[in-house]
Amino acid sequence: MTDENSAPDPTGFLRDYDEKQRAYKALSESIHAANKDALFPALAAAGITSILVRFDGSGDSGQIEEVDVLAGDKPASLPAEQVVIQRADWGATEPERFESSVSDAVETLVYAFLEETHGGWENNEGAYGEFTFNVAERTITLDYNERYEDSHYTQHNF
Repeated sequence: MTDENSAPDPTGFLRDYDEKQRAYKALSESIHAANKDALFPALAAAGITSILVRFDGSGDSGQIEEVDVLAGDKPASLPAEQVVIQRADWGATEPERFESSVSDAVETLVYAFLEETHGGWENNEGAYGEFTFNVAERTITLDYNERYEDSHYTQHNF
């Protein structure tokens, strides 16, 4: 018999949440290689050598601010080619596979990496930074800056 007035067990909720978070993180990390295998050949075939994606967020809103694409040292455009990438959704046991333009794939990966590494990056004072896609090395590097507000209180009685 259960007591209808008893409070729910918060430790059970926290254990369930922690398990779902671990599963989401593992699923997110498991698709990195496949997404690179889909994206980097399309970039290389178009002569793209690097992409710099700047983002900024605060006050519960965040967005990509700028995308610079280079072919060597010259500005370039992302190819119109379609690629198949994967995305991990919270609570899912398998990644979602979908076809998108190279431009949309870059955006999807940027937001997914931000969520995976710094969930809530757009909240409160927020964060800003940039992703560097190095095509030759097949690497994606995140340089991340988190803003915070500080307050120091002092009271003096004389």
